[in-house]
Amino acid sequence: QVQLVESGGGLVQPGGSLRLSCAASGNIFSIYAMRWYRQAPGEQRELVAHITRGGSTVYTDSVKGRFDISGDNAKNTVFLQMNSLTPEDTAVYYCNAILKTSYSSPLHDYWGQGTQVTVSS
Repeated sequence: QVQLVESGGGLVQPGGSLRLSCAASGNIFSIYAMRWYRQAPGEQRELVAHITRGGSTVYTDSVKGRFDISGDNAKNTVFLQMNSLTPEDTAVYYCNAILKTSYSSPLHDYWGQGTQVTVSS
């Protein structure tokens, strides 16, 4: 079993900042990449940021220059620092991990339960 637990969401005013954390635990052999997705009401889930074990990162255009994804490989943890937040960033943010549970297992996707981020004055 693998669990992903997110934390750090909440209510913030426009222009403010939040830092999300996601810790993966359980039967983990190796993590290939970790990602943050978000889903706003009535919208499809979208990829926000991605980081590989080697530290390579990718961001969706709308968050470039405002969000920063980082990871702690030793703790199987990923962070999302969100700055200059706008109401358009309001969504449930989900952590995703692509990992192997053993040397011979294929890569699998695992998801956290999501954390609400609300940007409003």
